[in-house]
Amino acid sequence: MEFIKTLIDFILHIDKHLAEITTEYGTLTYIILFVIIFAETGLVVTPFLPGDSLLFAIGAICSIGSLNLFLVIGLLIIAAILGDTVNYSVGAFFKERILRGEKIRFIKEEHIQKTNEFYDKYGGKTIIIARFIPIVRTFAPFVAGIGAMDYKKFIMFNVVGGVVWIISFTVLGYFFGNLPIIKKNFTLVIFAIIILSIMPAVIEYIRSKKSKV
Repeated sequence: MEFIKTLIDFILHIDKHLAEITTEYGTLTYIILFVIIFAETGLVVTPFLPGDSLLFAIGAICSIGSLNLFLVIGLLIIAAILGDTVNYSVGAFFKERILRGEKIRFIKEEHIQKTNEFYDKYGGKTIIIARFIPIVRTFAPFVAGIGAMDYKKFIMFNVVGGVVWIISFTVLGYFFGNLPIIKKNFTLVIFAIIILSIMPAVIEYIRSKKSKV
């Protein structure tokens, strides 16, 4: 319970916490951010880590000179691409067990099912689209590995999605994160980013329920 409270506090006040991390750890902040993005995209056990909101906050920190924008973008693109690649490999590793119906500890079946629904609608482009949807973002490459998506095709979608995702949110944070109205209401902005991120999944869920009625 304490961990959940700490995580929620970190996400909702991510601008302040990120500023504290940058001040305390200096250049090591780049490694910390690299690890967070890699884990959020590459480990199916950590879909709760911040993604979109973190990137926006990183952009805001870059705009005041605490971090180098181009360096951080380059590192995080690598982290995102490596994360999805590892996740794909893990999915391929567990493929036989999952297809036999075995339950894998720490992996929720409903997350896999939700991701499968996206694949049914968008096909391989799910790898790109999922970059902008929490939880689905973490499970899309994993499910791709289970489904044995052609690796070359996966890598193409992986690279495109990683580049677009990292650049879009970081640059948005860079140009808008330090506007007075945004800084004053940063928690509300984080809420808005989270809500907008999960809306496609919610809409898709409602549509699937209506279609079954």
